[in-house]
Amino acid sequence: MAKKLFFIVIVFLPDLIFAQGVNVEGYFMADSAKLGERIGYVLKATYPRDKQLIFPDSSFNYEPFVLLEKKTYVSSTIDSVTTDSTVYFVSNFALDSTVYLTLPVFELSRYDSVTHYPLEAALAVNWQLDSIPEQLAFQENNIYQPIPKNWNWILMGLILLLLLIALVGGYLLFGKRIKKYLTERNEKRRWKVFEKRWYSAVEMLINDQTIDAADELLGLWKGYMETITKLPVREWTSSEVGEKLADIRIFSSLRSIEMIIYAGTKSEVKESSDYLLTKAKENYQEKLKNIKHDRAVV
Repeated sequence: MAKKLFFIVIVFLPDLIFAQGVNVEGYFMADSAKLGERIGYVLKATYPRDKQLIFPDSSFNYEPFVLLEKKTYVSSTIDSVTTDSTVYFVSNFALDSTVYLTLPVFELSRYDSVTHYPLEAALAVNWQLDSIPEQLAFQENNIYQPIPKNWNWILMGLILLLLLIALVGGYLLFGKRIKKYLTERNEKRRWKVFEKRWYSAVEMLINDQTIDAADELLGLWKGYMETITKLPVREWTSSEVGEKLADIRIFSSLRSIEMIIYAGTKSEVKESSDYLLTKAKENYQEKLKNIKHDRAVV
């Protein structure tokens, strides 16, 4: 029985040891290559299926070689043993007669990683040149080949600095005037929008004197007056609006429209709406006058 157990251990022990480890192999696909010639380097790893391995990518340092292309093949697993292989196509520009390359394989663990290196692969540099013909044949080509030009960063920096100085200087000299101009333009645009909505709301109220139409008209007028005067007009009652704006007719005009809302009665709103529009226009023109005066002073 002991002899049989010893025989089983001797036979299967190498396989058990191999299954628990990582075997990495690296070699060139040719023994020699010319300077700058494309040559393939095969990196192969055999490891247990439960391990995780990573091969080098384009960020790895391949000196003295230059990486041209990386071709990865599909993994294969047999009896819980996985085989991965990747071909790295590289070129050598070192002037040594023999160059060496060894690429690692990284085994990832939970808290750390283990690096596995294969034996160095040697590549002989072939210095033999192809035969040169006695008479050279040149290919005609009259197509213009553009020459790339490097950016003059110093000049670009100076230009950007001058532009920045010009912008800052222009803002200091004309910033207030520009701001006043934009304010005036915004007020004109706001008036046009208000006037258009006002005529539409008045027409709707005249045709159908409902609570919603009357409330829409009052809200539109108070909202614009609050914007133009910077006063809390929407929070005031009609009597407070007439008192604060020192115009008793504003109170009567607002009141005639409010009668539709609170009393549910019909009212003649044309005269009242015309007067409210007139007062809104007076405040608008007064604000434009102040803006133009401030621009002239600046």
